[in-house]
Amino acid sequence: MKKNILTMALTSFFFVLSMMLTAQTDPPPDPGDDPESGSDPPLGGSAPIGGGALILIGLGAAYGSKKVYKLFKDNQEELED
Repeated sequence: MKKNILTMALTSFFFVLSMMLTAQTDPPPDPGDDPESGSDPPLGGSAPIGGGALILIGLGAAYGSKKVYKLFKDNQEELED
Protein backbone atom coordinates (compact mmCIF):
# COMPACT_ATOMS: atom_id res chain seq x y z
CA MET A 1 0.00 0.00 0.00
CA LYS A 2 2.82 2.37 0.88
CA LYS A 3 4.50 1.60 -2.45
CA ASN A 4 1.34 2.56 -4.36
CA ILE A 5 1.00 5.82 -2.45
CA LEU A 6 4.66 6.67 -3.04
CA THR A 7 4.32 5.90 -6.76
CA MET A 8 1.22 8.07 -7.08
CA ALA A 9 2.86 10.92 -5.17
CA LEU A 10 5.99 10.85 -7.32
CA THR A 11 3.97 10.65 -10.53
CA SER A 12 1.81 13.61 -9.57
CA PHE A 13 4.87 15.57 -8.44
CA PHE A 14 6.63 15.10 -11.78
CA PHE A 15 3.44 15.89 -13.67
CA VAL A 16 2.95 19.17 -11.80
CA LEU A 17 6.66 20.00 -12.09
CA SER A 18 6.62 19.49 -15.86
CA MET A 19 3.55 21.70 -16.19
CA MET A 20 5.19 24.44 -14.14
CA LEU A 21 8.41 24.34 -16.13
CA THR A 22 6.71 24.49 -19.51
CA ALA A 23 4.17 27.17 -18.65
CA GLN A 24 4.54 30.31 -20.72
CA THR A 25 4.40 33.51 -18.74
CA ASP A 26 5.09 35.93 -21.61
CA PRO A 27 3.24 35.98 -24.92
CA PRO A 28 5.16 34.47 -27.83
CA PRO A 29 7.13 36.88 -30.02
CA ASP A 30 5.59 38.31 -33.19
CA PRO A 31 6.23 35.85 -36.03
CA GLY A 32 6.86 38.63 -38.50
CA ASP A 33 5.38 39.06 -41.95
CA ASP A 34 2.63 37.03 -43.53
CA PRO A 35 4.03 33.50 -44.15
CA GLU A 36 2.54 33.46 -47.64
CA SER A 37 4.45 36.59 -48.71
CA GLY A 38 7.63 34.55 -49.24
CA SER A 39 9.95 36.59 -47.04
CA ASP A 40 9.80 34.26 -44.02
CA PRO A 41 9.84 30.45 -43.94
CA PRO A 42 6.50 28.85 -43.11
CA LEU A 43 5.69 28.50 -39.42
CA GLY A 44 6.48 25.01 -38.17
CA GLY A 45 8.98 24.37 -40.94
CA SER A 46 6.38 22.50 -43.02
CA ALA A 47 7.01 19.33 -41.00
CA PRO A 48 4.41 16.58 -41.59
CA ILE A 49 2.67 15.28 -38.47
CA GLY A 50 0.58 12.48 -39.97
CA GLY A 51 3.25 9.76 -39.98
CA GLY A 52 4.35 10.36 -36.40
CA ALA A 53 0.78 10.35 -35.11
CA LEU A 54 0.04 7.04 -36.83
CA ILE A 55 3.18 5.46 -35.41
CA LEU A 56 2.30 6.70 -31.91
CA ILE A 57 -1.26 5.36 -32.16
CA GLY A 58 -0.01 2.03 -33.50
CA LEU A 59 2.53 1.61 -30.71
CA GLY A 60 -0.11 2.50 -28.11
CA ALA A 61 -2.51 -0.08 -29.55
CA ALA A 62 0.22 -2.74 -29.58
CA TYR A 63 1.15 -2.01 -25.97
CA GLY A 64 -2.49 -2.06 -24.85
CA SER A 65 -3.17 -5.36 -26.59
CA LYS A 66 -0.05 -6.87 -25.01
CA LYS A 67 -1.27 -5.83 -21.56
CA VAL A 68 -4.76 -7.28 -22.20
CA TYR A 69 -3.27 -10.54 -23.49
CA LYS A 70 -1.00 -10.86 -20.43
CA LEU A 71 -3.92 -10.14 -18.10
CA PHE A 72 -6.01 -12.78 -19.87
CA LYS A 73 -3.23 -15.37 -19.66
CA ASP A 74 -2.64 -14.69 -15.95
CA ASN A 75 -6.34 -15.07 -15.11
CA GLN A 76 -7.17 -17.90 -17.52
CA GLU A 77 -7.61 -20.49 -14.76
CA GLU A 78 -10.06 -18.25 -12.89
CA LEU A 79 -12.05 -17.65 -16.06
CA GLU A 80 -12.36 -21.38 -16.79
CA ASP A 81 -14.03 -22.08 -13.42
